[in-house]
Amino acid sequence: MLVTLLLCPLWLAAQKLPAAELLKMAGLRNPPAAFQQALLDTLGAENVQKGVAVIGEGPDFLWAVESAQTPALVVDEVARPAMRRLGRTNLWFLTGKLKTGAAHQFHYLVNGAVFGGRNDVPAYGPDSYAQPGVPQGKAPEKLVHASKIYEGMNSDYWIYVPAAYDPARPAALMVWQDGEGFAARDGGSRLLNVTDNLIHQKKIPVMIHVMISPGTPSKTWRSLEYDTVSDRYARFLRDEILAEVQSRYNIRRDAYSRAIAGQSSGGICAFNVAWQQPNEFSRVLSRIGSFTSIQWRPAQNLEGGNVYPFKIRKEPKRNIRVWLDDGANDLENDHGSWPLQNIQMANSLKMKSYDFHFSFGNATHSTAHGNAELPEALTWLWRDYDPAKNEQVYEMGAAEKTKPLFRVRIANRDH
Repeated sequence: MLVTLLLCPLWLAAQKLPAAELLKMAGLRNPPAAFQQALLDTLGAENVQKGVAVIGEGPDFLWAVESAQTPALVVDEVARPAMRRLGRTNLWFLTGKLKTGAAHQFHYLVNGAVFGGRNDVPAYGPDSYAQPGVPQGKAPEKLVHASKIYEGMNSDYWIYVPAAYDPARPAALMVWQDGEGFAARDGGSRLLNVTDNLIHQKKIPVMIHVMISPGTPSKTWRSLEYDTVSDRYARFLRDEILAEVQSRYNIRRDAYSRAIAGQSSGGICAFNVAWQQPNEFSRVLSRIGSFTSIQWRPAQNLEGGNVYPFKIRKEPKRNIRVWLDDGANDLENDHGSWPLQNIQMANSLKMKSYDFHFSFGNATHSTAHGNAELPEALTWLWRDYDPAKNEQVYEMGAAEKTKPLFRVRIANRDH
């Protein structure tokens, strides 16, 4: 009876496990009886049936699929070793390694036909996880702002203050669009973990994050704010949101100490703000940016994000530093081509000798790639930052100067 009482809690705990524990069970020569239920509960039985189930911790990953026939796992277009069958069930699994700091894709081949799969699997490096001995800031506080510049619009926003913040010393600032996606410590972005770790390593300055969500109550506010090429949103940030934040915290006012970030429509929004007000923000992180015609309104004389590759080439150079990312399988619709527009952005920045970096992979319109490489992106964006300065003239790096313009190759058609 004593043994039974001791084993029951372990059995129950095994029903849903953290990634590291599930991976440990999968790595055994003979996984315990609890492994099957833990696998289904943790990954989701429906996900296993559909062939989309995967879980990872750092470089270590576990895939599982239900199939009556033997499935073959293909990751990043490379066949993996034979999958293991769990007893006499139709449940198959396999463990393996993935390169961290990047997003990956996989699918299965069953009787020669493609089955299941995903194009958005991030593999996080150590800086994306909470690390022992690294101080953490408090959970971000949520605030609500009623706008005057956008009449009738309310905005939720969060402020993250790192443990290293000292009110006696002004902190750097970084603003994030679609803020609700960054406020959770162990959410997909891992922003809070990355910030704490990089500040601790002195790779980025002590900075306060302002994470702002699109306006409500109407869903149309997001596109009006983010996709419109004008200075309206930039003024909204400067005169309304940041005015409130600066009344609560000691924040640097120089553009050298301020960055702005976003993804999709938030990506073009981040670039637009720095373009419109380079004296307010000089560092830009644009992920899967929507440099397309979403808010192009010729009858109203309103430009859309599709004009930016050409504005960069034709208009005076702004003193900004830019990190772009996108993937070859990003969106293509009546607004434009996300991959082609981001390639155009990169080439335009290069032709005008901007300090920029373009990270281009195979991902879809997903945050996985940007989330996985976030430590690298923030380190690059804030490299050589000196708190004793309040300005810097950004110049293209020597390594980038030697590289050619980006070129495209059609990969999904016959020759």
